[in-house]
Amino acid sequence: MRGGGVANAQLYIDIYPSQDSPTNQTLWIFSGSSSVRYSSLNTPFNQSIRSSATDTTESSQDTWEIGNTGNIFNANQPSGANFSLSSLFSSSSNPTDIDSVRARIPGGGRTNITFAANATNTPTITISSGSRTISHLFLDADNPGTDDLGIRVSGSNLNYSSGNSSAWVGSGLINKPIGDFLTGEFWNQNTTPLFAASSGGSVRIRVNSAFIPEPKEYALVFGLFALGFVILRRHFQKKKRQTAALHS
Repeated sequence: MRGGGVANAQLYIDIYPSQDSPTNQTLWIFSGSSSVRYSSLNTPFNQSIRSSATDTTESSQDTWEIGNTGNIFNANQPSGANFSLSSLFSSSSNPTDIDSVRARIPGGGRTNITFAANATNTPTITISSGSRTISHLFLDADNPGTDDLGIRVSGSNLNYSSGNSSAWVGSGLINKPIGDFLTGEFWNQNTTPLFAASSGGSVRIRVNSAFIPEPKEYALVFGLFALGFVILRRHFQKKKRQTAALHS
């Protein structure tokens, strides 16, 4: 998976514009693993990721603040709203997004970007022995203040305790275009979701303004580079022959 999330005990979200609906949707790809944090006294506790799609309250159980910059929203700033996260397989009208992710799964002919083998599956979070579909994203722009992000799960709440392992994987689409987000890398700092390690940066979000580059685009770039090299090489060979002829 991209970024080596398991080795660094970090949870990643990579955001790209949807290739099938670039003016309306963004593609969110989840990867990485972490561990449920301990309380300030290192005593066990029980928490849960909430399941209600209408629960728009903040809670460190399943929500975190952008710490390094404070802001991630650029336009149409949401005010405590839950956005439905649809699977890539929910509609046959988004083949390009599916193919783009599939091409970067190991063995799928990817370029320098890779994702976990089940990255095209429905977004799922697993903590200890339980798993739930990540059905909604909680987005909230605090003005003034720091922007908030969170997750909601389908079915019943996903309960967890300190010391449990946590991981998420899969990808989905929300009805919010890439232009509504700032481009760059963002992470939690002072406030950490309890389902992730307590260190700053245990949840990292990477917002990309461009589509996931297609292999054919790389082929075009390298092809142009090779052509330029050939033309330049022939130019110097011709100049060398002309110089030799003048001195003969």
